[in-house]
Amino acid sequence: MKFEDLKDLYLKKKEQLGAETYKHISELLKEAKEIHKQDWLRHPTSDGDHEQSWRAFKGKNLEKLVQYIITDQVEELGLKVVNGNKLEGTTNLSKELRPS
Repeated sequence: MKFEDLKDLYLKKKEQLGAETYKHISELLKEAKEIHKQDWLRHPTSDGDHEQSWRAFKGKNLEKLVQYIITDQVEELGLKVVNGNKLEGTTNLSKELRPS
């Protein structure tokens, strides 16, 4: 399972549940965990424990999913979102992004 798979799962849920899909992240993660486990079991070269593999996947991709959800909602309002990591160390910020 990759982040794109997690995002696709979210988008399918969004088709069913609408704008409040974000309230169902726990359900989404349970479903994703099961898919992740099936993928993990299909690859016999996978070493270690599935739970450890899942925690690493979830840790890496939950933040990406939350950012995707926020960006999706904000852009529906006609606004843009900028990731704070992209701003760090940047000296030539546009007027909109400069602190007041």
